[in-house]
Amino acid sequence: MKQFIAFVIKETRHILRDKRTMLILFGMPVVMMLLFGFAITTDVKHVRTVVVTSEMSPRIQQSIERLAQSEYFVITQTVNTPQEAELLIRSQKADMSLIPSPSPKGEGSSNLQWQIMVDGSDPNMAQQWTTYAQSILSQPVDDKHYSLPSPFGEGLGVRLLYNPQMRSAYNFVPAIMGMLLMLICAMMTSISIVREKEKGTMEVLLVSPVKPLMVIIAKAVPYLVLAFGILITILLMARYVLGVPLAGSLFWILSVSTLYILLALSLGLLISSVAQTQLVALLLSAMVLLMPVVMLSGMLFPVESMPQVLQWLSAVVPPRYYIEAMRKLMIMGVSIGEVAYEVSVLAGMTVVLLAVALKKFNVRLE
Repeated sequence: MKQFIAFVIKETRHILRDKRTMLILFGMPVVMMLLFGFAITTDVKHVRTVVVTSEMSPRIQQSIERLAQSEYFVITQTVNTPQEAELLIRSQKADMSLIPSPSPKGEGSSNLQWQIMVDGSDPNMAQQWTTYAQSILSQPVDDKHYSLPSPFGEGLGVRLLYNPQMRSAYNFVPAIMGMLLMLICAMMTSISIVREKEKGTMEVLLVSPVKPLMVIIAKAVPYLVLAFGILITILLMARYVLGVPLAGSLFWILSVSTLYILLALSLGLLISSVAQTQLVALLLSAMVLLMPVVMLSGMLFPVESMPQVLQWLSAVVPPRYYIEAMRKLMIMGVSIGEVAYEVSVLAGMTVVLLAVALKKFNVRLE
């Protein structure tokens, strides 16, 4: 046991001496959390809005004030005709225009209709802007409470659970956790072991009194500890910097994450048993892990919206199940029983990958 601990300490010191590795391990999670939390976001904010004021009444004025007092829209200009508003949108000086129109005859003079003209070059954002504007303008004008915690007021009969502000960080944080833990654990573990083989020092380690299998495990232990450090860093940033709630049990969040980290380390061992050089290990990690994680895990695109063939491929992508489990545990606050399916799949994948990786290592060592 002392020899095993000595190998772990040796590997830990080797990692700590490599400043570039430490920068990647802890710098990348912080940078990605800040990027996805503040820069790469789909939240609706500060939409440049122009209002056509050919017909202005107290009701219209109150509706416009309500819109301007929200954090989502900024009234940049007022014009007299819809043609002028369209010209501002086409010249990229405005994103959306509001055109009040008189009520149709027979529907009562209290009704107010709005025509919304929006820049549709980005259909997703245009849809969100329109939905937010319609929601705010549809609220009663005699309501004096202009603070809008959600664009979907109760008057519409729509109630958003778990994320009433529709903040994109609620979606990205579990996805970033799944991507980073997989990439860092699998990639760094595989490169570390392949580097020993490439330099010829692996043979020196294998002839030591410690069993070859324990040597491999000892190389993975420091990355397991580092992965926990990265996980804690991400959770603290999510809670106190991005304001993402940890609604579920912290114990189960850490437990499921531990299972996922073991899966990633097993995948790293499997890659290292196949690759002969660090470059090959890096390319295998990038091709096998990065693209499927980003495209097929549900991180950016819903799995249900993919073609059937891609849905079958996504079924073997481990981050898909981890991200889904984290969204349920962190955001929805469900019990562990509600994520039993995802945990079972991750556990099965871990057993299979670890068994295959150790089998291939034993064959090579023999």
